[in-house]
Amino acid sequence: MSVSFSFKYYQPRNLEIIDTTLREGSQSSLLHDHYKYFFSTADKIEIVRALILYGVKFIELFAPNVSPQEATDWSAIREARDELVVKCGYTFLLAHVRCHPADVDAAIKAGADGLNMYMGTSDESRTYSHGQGLSEITRRSTKLIEDIRKDYPDLVLRFSGEDAFRTREEDLFSVYDAIAPLVSRLGTPDTVGVATPSAVARRIQALRERYPSVNLEGHFHDDRGFALYNTLEAVRAGARYIQTTLLGIGERSGITSMTALLFNLFVDKQYDFLDGYQLRASYPVNVLMADKLRKLVPSKEPVSLTNRTHAAGVHQKAMINSASTYEANPLDQFGVTESEILLGPLSGWNVIHYFLKEICGFDIDETQAKSIAAAFKKQVYNIPFGASPSALLIEIAASEYGLKPINVPEQFRGAIAQNLTDTSKTAEIGEVTHASGVILRSKR
Repeated sequence: MSVSFSFKYYQPRNLEIIDTTLREGSQSSLLHDHYKYFFSTADKIEIVRALILYGVKFIELFAPNVSPQEATDWSAIREARDELVVKCGYTFLLAHVRCHPADVDAAIKAGADGLNMYMGTSDESRTYSHGQGLSEITRRSTKLIEDIRKDYPDLVLRFSGEDAFRTREEDLFSVYDAIAPLVSRLGTPDTVGVATPSAVARRIQALRERYPSVNLEGHFHDDRGFALYNTLEAVRAGARYIQTTLLGIGERSGITSMTALLFNLFVDKQYDFLDGYQLRASYPVNVLMADKLRKLVPSKEPVSLTNRTHAAGVHQKAMINSASTYEANPLDQFGVTESEILLGPLSGWNVIHYFLKEICGFDIDETQAKSIAAAFKKQVYNIPFGASPSALLIEIAASEYGLKPINVPEQFRGAIAQNLTDTSKTAEIGEVTHASGVILRSKR
């Protein structure tokens, strides 16, 4: 039995993420361009459940008439949502639809809680996409939205002028003036990633002044590498709703990463925007998404194990003394509860001394460690593919230098804070791994 809930009873938080991993994210070149991967129904259900448990209250999906599979998946996703209502409260499923009756009808029949409606307003969209002028866009959109409001008053409605940041402000106003009284939100999509942070701040402020009673929504592409910066500016300027995806995947270079956004707000002490989000689940949900993409959590994703991974010898020495030397941000609050020190050709004698003495239990002094480090650096570049640098180091210490392990009493064996992990083992569960070999992993 389907569960329903009226949006008029929902009290929006200061920041409401509209996650569009299963819409915008599905357009990523990581998926369809190479015809390798796609989100199965089971994948979608797992992602939706993870988003809901994380605290997301709005999830955007394709219009059901995009394909027969999308229509089928709507039903399965709604069931998964309904199973979590008692535990997590209601989550709104929104359909991304053109201002076209066919899209609207399909979404309503599928049980959508809301419609994210759009129509291109830039010169490029009007000339090369739908071919309609501003007055016709306004007429058609207003008429359709008025009909929806009359027949389905509880639907959550958003209208976006697609390519809003290549639309002149006066042109956007000419469309939004008629539509603003009819919708729950007005969107400001940077569809082709041309916006700059200063332009975003100005545009959001202008829209807030002109439409003070309507919530604003941001959607920012990363074509120039500005998606996260633009999103932060939009939030600070007063956009309450922000579209994100897991790992920032999406069309072309993608859009804003959900966990990167929340992480930066936390670091900036903007705690009022974090209400209701389970921040410690950030890294696990990123690992889940990476697993669906058959890849590792990207090294550019702030909430990742690579953001606590250290290869240079100088860094490693300092990390042994205090992690704060090269780890300035509270990633443990976001589920990254381990650090990694890579044992490889860049390692200095300090970490080699530490590894052989504290991890392997060899009776070794600093002078021996320096000598072994020099020998290790000469040989490590020539090891076969897939071989372990740690095995080479241990062989050098034992065979060439005759070192022997300290005789540790049985009751104290294994009682150390660090664990040795071969990189070949972590790849199976979707964790970040490194080609340089052995990892000294320290739990927080």
